[in-house]
Amino acid sequence: MTLKNKLGITDSAELAKAEERISKIKALELFEKGLLDTFETGTFQGLSQIHKYLFEDIYDFAGQIRTVNIAKACFRFAPVLYLEAALQNISRMPQSTFDEIIEKYVEMNVAHPFREGNGRSTRLWLDAILKKELKLVVDWSRVDKDDYLPAMGHSPVKDLEIKVLLKNALTDKIDDREVYMKGIDASYHYEGYDVYKTGRI
Repeated sequence: MTLKNKLGITDSAELAKAEERISKIKALELFEKGLLDTFETGTFQGLSQIHKYLFEDIYDFAGQIRTVNIAKACFRFAPVLYLEAALQNISRMPQSTFDEIIEKYVEMNVAHPFREGNGRSTRLWLDAILKKELKLVVDWSRVDKDDYLPAMGHSPVKDLEIKVLLKNALTDKIDDREVYMKGIDASYHYEGYDVYKTGRI
């Protein structure tokens, strides 16, 4: 079933293409307008601001906590009943070291607070924390999809794999437009969005 959207699109493949095009334009705007540096860092509020900006032209629920339970493959994300409390706890988690930041990222992924667009929003959120606290970001173009997805799948039980993977891809090019755009394309590739290249839409 196709998600209800502001574009009136009923075909899921068409919606995916429109969502990719529009939200990649918005993702680049976040960087070029310096908006990511104005959002709260490391809180659900900050993540909500990112999600709203990316998807507000597509979905009414942009930036809003989901009201349905969701799962991917056989993994169930945080139940709606406990979601708000979980997000408050995650927002309060420490974020002064690399390990703490990745642990916070793993918990936010388990929460999966939105109906759609969680991974793409949360990777931007992660980079914003790393940039503020450590003056580093992940060069996502160096993180292979076939390594990343299993590592994230294992992370709620054992997070060493995702920590090693992301640590090996850190860069101090925190304001590099090319690194950011390649990162957006890699982030979308993990989710199966490969039609458009950021900056060439």
